[in-house]
Amino acid sequence: MLKMRQDIGNKLEATEMDNLQETLSKEIQDIKRKQEEMQNTITEIKNSLEAANSRLQEAEERISEVEDRLVEIMDAEQKREKRLKTNEESLRELWDNVKRTNIHIIGVPEEEEREKKTEKIFQEIIAENFPNMGKEPLTQIQEAQRVPYKINPRMNTLRHILVKLTKIKDKEKILKAAREKKQVTYKGTPIRLSADFSADTLQARGEWHDILNVMKGKNLQPRLLYPARLSFRFEGEIKTFTDKQKLREFSNSLTTNTKGTSLGRKEKTATGNKNTTNDKAYQ
Repeated sequence: MLKMRQDIGNKLEATEMDNLQETLSKEIQDIKRKQEEMQNTITEIKNSLEAANSRLQEAEERISEVEDRLVEIMDAEQKREKRLKTNEESLRELWDNVKRTNIHIIGVPEEEEREKKTEKIFQEIIAENFPNMGKEPLTQIQEAQRVPYKINPRMNTLRHILVKLTKIKDKEKILKAAREKKQVTYKGTPIRLSADFSADTLQARGEWHDILNVMKGKNLQPRLLYPARLSFRFEGEIKTFTDKQKLREFSNSLTTNTKGTSLGRKEKTATGNKNTTNDKAYQ
């Protein structure tokens, strides 16, 4: 009986061991399967990352190519603008050179030509304002005529008289005498004499007009140099500026004088006044 019990016990233990072994074997297989699945997932993730990195690298290369191309385009555009500006300046200088012997007479009533030729009016202006010069032999007048108003032909403004001389030295002599006299007249009526410039030069010079008026009032002896440079005397020195920004920087660097008025305040007052007449560009 005892032996039977022992045999039964041994059989039960063997059965339990077999079951345990089978269970462990299944769990090990399940773990291995999950490991394989994880390994496959990791491999897929790695492949996706590599593909993403490859696409990112390609995108960066394309961006770099676009940036390089953009730099080339901007460089070419800057060179084109520089050439265009140079050509415009050359054309302006050429046009101004063609006009270098011309004198504009501004303010003479148009009915004067009904009684006399334009050349005669010019000779009378010289005799009235510069009698000593009238005694000297002046070069011949190539032509003299009324011309349309350049800046705004629609303005109801007296057309200017354009006198073309044969020598530039005569034009410079007349304009210098007009500046020294300060007030030129025709039959007692104030008129103006000025050089003849291209439209671009006239526009650039006209932008200085308000500042010129203020500086004249402050006895700074301002002048416009060719083509449109402002020159004036300040504290015993001659200052020259090519644009308003540089003048503004200069004025801002000055300290206020004892009267509380600086050049900067004068310049700001001038640039702030926009109500000017169109004829001012010719001065």
